[in-house]
Amino acid sequence: MNDIGRIRELAKETREFALSPEMERRRKLWTDHNSLRFTRPPIYIRSVPFDEYPESKELLCEDPRLRRLERQFLLNRWYRQLADDTILEPYITVRAAVEVNPEGVYGLSAGLSREGKNVRAAAFHPSIIEEEDAEKLHVLPYRVNEEETARSTAWYEEVLGGILDIAVDRQAPLCSMWLNDISTQLAQLRGLEELMWDAYDRPEWLTGLVSWMSGRILEHIDQTEAAKGFRLCNHQNQAMPYCRELQPPSAGDTPVSTRQLWGYMAAQEFTTFGPEMFDFFLFRYQQPILERYGLAAYGCCEDLTQKIPIIRRLKNLRRIAVSPFADPKKCAEQIGGDYVLSWRPNPSSACSYRVDEDFTRRELRQVMDCFDANGCVWDVTLKDLETTGGDPTAIVRWTAVVRDELERHYG
Repeated sequence: MNDIGRIRELAKETREFALSPEMERRRKLWTDHNSLRFTRPPIYIRSVPFDEYPESKELLCEDPRLRRLERQFLLNRWYRQLADDTILEPYITVRAAVEVNPEGVYGLSAGLSREGKNVRAAAFHPSIIEEEDAEKLHVLPYRVNEEETARSTAWYEEVLGGILDIAVDRQAPLCSMWLNDISTQLAQLRGLEELMWDAYDRPEWLTGLVSWMSGRILEHIDQTEAAKGFRLCNHQNQAMPYCRELQPPSAGDTPVSTRQLWGYMAAQEFTTFGPEMFDFFLFRYQQPILERYGLAAYGCCEDLTQKIPIIRRLKNLRRIAVSPFADPKKCAEQIGGDYVLSWRPNPSSACSYRVDEDFTRRELRQVMDCFDANGCVWDVTLKDLETTGGDPTAIVRWTAVVRDELERHYG
């Protein structure tokens, strides 16, 4: 079988699964759940160390673009054995040829460096060393190379032969996850330790920088909307973006506004900041961005236990993350049934090196009692799972245990 033949066979598998009755059941589950209609808590396995598993060694395609598709379709095949509630869609998303400064979206390099291919740790290499370096920051206006976008889309259409639809992501760079929250790029541009010192040594300079970044993000939202660039494939909520209030994700080419989309942000780099400083140096600049969206989800790996009262100021807030570092009881008391509580168990104790079924059941029963006592609408989101010790069955077994406990408890 040639490369395109292989891709089409795998695409057919994905389409069959995406349009199956099981996927329709999951879509209904998440629609009710995210609209605060209590259901059996959904399970979302967000992170899979697929490169550890035998299936990842089955990559045969030579073309890098085909190889990326092949990998995604093989991952979709692997997901079929899970008893979670992840939704696969009958389309793929292709990024439009949106102009980005080659030095970085803010005109300076920002990112983390790793020493060695298999090293998981990373280090900051800031570009803003002196205060005046911030004056070098600049953001390109929103522009799409339509000819290049059309060529790329046509290539994928030819490869897939109509088996899967193609969604074209046309939003401006600063509208996408991890670029729109200010926090991620700020720490990578300035450095994490430097950022913490700045809050004491140069607070006016820091708030000026954060305010400027917030303004550029809002500009990119305005420019994308003016150019009719948002689509329903642009939902972002770090879960399944189904609910009764908003249209579901799709590959449709009809323009939408941010009012028709989920928005998402986090502030992991501000986890050591107390509530007042978090609000003063970051959240008050995030709020006007997130409130442009129809519904908002907040939080990733950071501990939000003491910051929930501030986050609740969001007029369109719907989902709050309760990370492994947070206090589930205190979070549940503050969230109640007002928002979806996204509980994130610790991946290390879940299935990184072995599955302890007794521990998993005890932990789950504890949080169920806590969340039930506070009337919470909640889900289980397993994320940031960097390894399962090479055991491809670990996540499958852990998910089955969790599913069994939830169904015993909630029916």
